[in-house]
Amino acid sequence: MQERIVQLRQQLQLAGHHYHVLDEPQIPDAEYDRLFRELQALEADHPQWITPDSPTQRVGAQPMMSFSSVAHKVPMLSIHTETDISAEGAIQFDNRVRKVLQLNAQDPPLSYVAELKFDGLAISLMYKDHILVQASTRGDGQSGEDVTHNIRTIGQIPLRLPQAAPANLEVRGEVYMRRDDFESLNERQRQRIAQGAKNEKTFVNPRNAAAGAVRQLDPKIAAQRPLSFFAYALHFHAQANADADADADADADAVLSPVQTTLNGLHTYGTHFQILMALKDWGFPVSEHCQLVTGAQGLIAYHQQIAQTRDQLPFDIDGVVYKVNQIRLQSELGMVSREPRWAVAHKYPAQEELTTVQAIEVQVGRTGKLTPVAKLAPVFVGGVTVTNATLHNEDEARRKDVRVGDTVIVRRAGDVIPEVVSVMLEKRLQDAQIFTMPTHCPVCNSLAVREEGEADYRCTGGLFCSAQRKQAILHFAHRRAVEVDDLGEKLVDQLVDAGLVNTLPDLYKLGFSHLAALDRMAEKSANNLLASLERSKHTTLPRFMFGLGIRHVGEATAKDLARHFGGIEAIMDASVDQLLMVNDVGPVVANSLRTFFDQPHNREVVQQLRACGVHWEESAPGARLDLPLAGHTYVITGTLPTLSREQAQALLEQAGAKVAGSVSKKTTGVIAGEAAGSKLDKAIALGVPVLDEATLWVLTRSV
Repeated sequence: MQERIVQLRQQLQLAGHHYHVLDEPQIPDAEYDRLFRELQALEADHPQWITPDSPTQRVGAQPMMSFSSVAHKVPMLSIHTETDISAEGAIQFDNRVRKVLQLNAQDPPLSYVAELKFDGLAISLMYKDHILVQASTRGDGQSGEDVTHNIRTIGQIPLRLPQAAPANLEVRGEVYMRRDDFESLNERQRQRIAQGAKNEKTFVNPRNAAAGAVRQLDPKIAAQRPLSFFAYALHFHAQANADADADADADADAVLSPVQTTLNGLHTYGTHFQILMALKDWGFPVSEHCQLVTGAQGLIAYHQQIAQTRDQLPFDIDGVVYKVNQIRLQSELGMVSREPRWAVAHKYPAQEELTTVQAIEVQVGRTGKLTPVAKLAPVFVGGVTVTNATLHNEDEARRKDVRVGDTVIVRRAGDVIPEVVSVMLEKRLQDAQIFTMPTHCPVCNSLAVREEGEADYRCTGGLFCSAQRKQAILHFAHRRAVEVDDLGEKLVDQLVDAGLVNTLPDLYKLGFSHLAALDRMAEKSANNLLASLERSKHTTLPRFMFGLGIRHVGEATAKDLARHFGGIEAIMDASVDQLLMVNDVGPVVANSLRTFFDQPHNREVVQQLRACGVHWEESAPGARLDLPLAGHTYVITGTLPTLSREQAQALLEQAGAKVAGSVSKKTTGVIAGEAAGSKLDKAIALGVPVLDEATLWVLTRSV
């Protein structure tokens, strides 16, 4: 019986691959169903022989209560988008790559892989011992949601890899929905609605339908949504870069650039195209539209070719992607601003439609930014019905001269926020109303200020404004601020939405009965949060200052302010001239501080927090110039043998040194640990001394 089960699985897996991936059905649907039912019956009689890669297990999990978070071993970051949608965009990318590689006109053209930019949802697939063990969304790039149960329902995704593939790897790709599948899904939805089904709806576009299916808590429902998948990237975690956690911000190039990798000692994949072909050999669907092209002219030809056939594709795209083919050159090109230099997205002209402006309102963002938004007569553009379009800021609104009652051109491309492109002046009404930015926040009535050199107005009521409430709480609770463990984004949403926390002091007025009344709040969780809040009351002045979320006041500035003034009252009462005397505090920071503490409600929040028991040790004003490392600047990179990044920074700062995030000629030294990346390279190039942890202890031992 066990041999028959194995045989049936192999037959069904092969048939599924031919049906879903190759689009070449080998057996009739009825025969597939018969084999499937036989396997189901045998597994029901012998549950001890059920394996996670069995075709019967694609849909078998119970509905989930929520999605758990998955930290990406390699960050899932976006690639740069070329804003010039003409052929010049491809030329500019080729020129940038050749310049970094120091190639001249006599050098041969580069080899690229040109691919489609699918309009779907990026997914990471983790395989262990050839079995799919985890699937996660992109999320914020550093971590995403665990959607394994739903991804297993997609027939194109292998649950088991062939022995020719490496045992442990990560495959990345795009989950999408074909246009015909989308129309069929919506037709079924319309029928359900007509039959009186509740909580059913039609979907606006294939991407939203795909994303909704992937994030469906019940995998049985997700299985009813026709999803597809294309693979386009590969990582080998046997060679995981330890610096991904320790120095992700500066050394992302070492993590994101694949290296030439030997698999099972047999094959070497030196190009991106070879990797795509390997993925295809292992059973993953790879788009047939991927092409090897040469030089800028090859990129231009591909962009034009896809533009001509875009409407005939069975799925939506919002552009094409160019990637340097040679993995060695990808590694050499590295990263810039957390984006790979070796890849770019080249989009097509955005879709545009005409509509009218019914009103202009000002929205207040989570960080206090005031954004004018045009309220539009509903218009279908870019695959969705648009009723709002951003005007970005006052200067942009004035430049475009958008008025209430105007007929405007609205643009939406991909996931880009809809925007007003221009006004049809010939259709302007005589009574069209001119827009002016308010002088006070429309939410809390605090003063709205526009700093010199800034394009945006911002609300100054950061600790008071309800629009910024959740962001202010999360920032205050950050581990580098006052640090309230167990207070995450979802819990903050619950506390604010339930009206339990309106300002920061309300956190310290929470009781067990308040927390126990929240959904999914167990007794242990409630007690843990209360204990965390109690611990957070004992903090430091720099942490407290940073936690207030004052614009332009980061951790380093907060420490400088604390060293200079010694106490919170002195900081709150300091004039602009007095603030300018602080190390590294310029006019922008000084005015931001003065504006913040000039708001009575901000000072009131500070006093209430102290009344709730939040306290710290204050010191005499004045920097400790007598400390051994006063006036010195150090940079930390890599993983140190015994110290965390925060511990090493604390030792240096206690000795009077400043810890910077980047290396320059003025850097005193770089403390380097294991897997140090680009900071170490720059230090060596600039001749900056490179030190180890042992030297760090020697430098700071007298403090």
